[in-house]
Amino acid sequence: MLPKKYSQPMFLIIMSFGMSIIMSFVVTLVNTGFDDRFFDRYFNAFTFAFPVAIVAAFIMGPIAKVIVNRIATKD
Repeated sequence: MLPKKYSQPMFLIIMSFGMSIIMSFVVTLVNTGFDDRFFDRYFNAFTFAFPVAIVAAFIMGPIAKVIVNRIATKD
């Protein structure tokens, strides 16, 4: 188990991983179609998308939190 202080970075990494898997699959499928080389193209797209997604999550995560806190009402 990891200490609680690492929960936010771990959340961002796991979320980035899952989103990269799904998005690179869908975008590769839509742009190139499914054939015998699909998984080669998909793997290449994923290996590029995952690091970009991590950086984007660490940049956008705090910004999104501020925006949500401003527009969400308190119960």
